[in-house]
Amino acid sequence: MTKAVIAKGKKRTESDVTLKPPNNPSSILGCWVINHTHHAKKVGKYIEVTGKFDVNVWYSHHDHSKTSVYSETVPYKDRIRLHYRDEPVSGQEEIIVNVVQHPNCTEALISECGEKFIIKVERELVAEVVGETKVCITVHPHQFEEEWSFKDESSSHHGHDHHNKATEDKHHEDKGKDSRPF
Repeated sequence: MTKAVIAKGKKRTESDVTLKPPNNPSSILGCWVINHTHHAKKVGKYIEVTGKFDVNVWYSHHDHSKTSVYSETVPYKDRIRLHYRDEPVSGQEEIIVNVVQHPNCTEALISECGEKFIIKVERELVAEVVGETKVCITVHPHQFEEEWSFKDESSSHHGHDHHNKATEDKHHEDKGKDSRPF
């Protein structure tokens, strides 16, 4: 009996974040997604990851005569399906979530109405469950890599408006890393 990874899951998410700055934008000069934080819990055969990140948009307005940076915190919730190699023999399970790709801006556009930003954000998470299990140890004469038979999951979300401060304040925990600028 030993502790080992008994379940894994992986999910890549692409989403559209719609933001409304105080001034109608003339052009977007840059976009950064930073301050990613998250926490996770196990719900049945899923890991539910609740997180948030800040989107900062540098833009021009008033017919390109002024520039400003608009910043907004965006919450998210991802459900990662677990693929079990072995059923747990005790209730003492540990959840590990690794961030393969922190939320990152892949495209920043001005909406057709000319009042909002549409920011495309991607992220990728891997979840593992560590629990007690029976193991059988084999000796291999050559280099050996463990195989896991689970499929990567992807999802896309579009058209979500995130300009409600009350919604933002509901999802603030843990710490992550910053992403590269768009």
